[in-house]
Amino acid sequence: MNALTVMLAFQNARIMQYMNQIRVDADAENEPVSDEFYFIVTDKCTECKGFHDEPQCAAVCPVDCCVPDEDHVETEEELLAKKVWMHGE
Repeated sequence: MNALTVMLAFQNARIMQYMNQIRVDADAENEPVSDEFYFIVTDKCTECKGFHDEPQCAAVCPVDCCVPDEDHVETEEELLAKKVWMHGE
């Protein structure tokens, strides 16, 4: 395990700890809880399949910190099915 992997694991653990303390109503419009942390919800992420050629989080990230989550690898078919389910298409 290299230093970058350790740093990312520590950062992700801190983000999860912070996010677990926040309670929001998912059905209501909410203000951002922070402009310092971004959290991608795995159950909602389609990696922009069906919308863009590449995931937009990675395309706009100024420091290349959007890294694949090896614990949640999905096929293109699974991602497109999730898109259809979420957007009613």
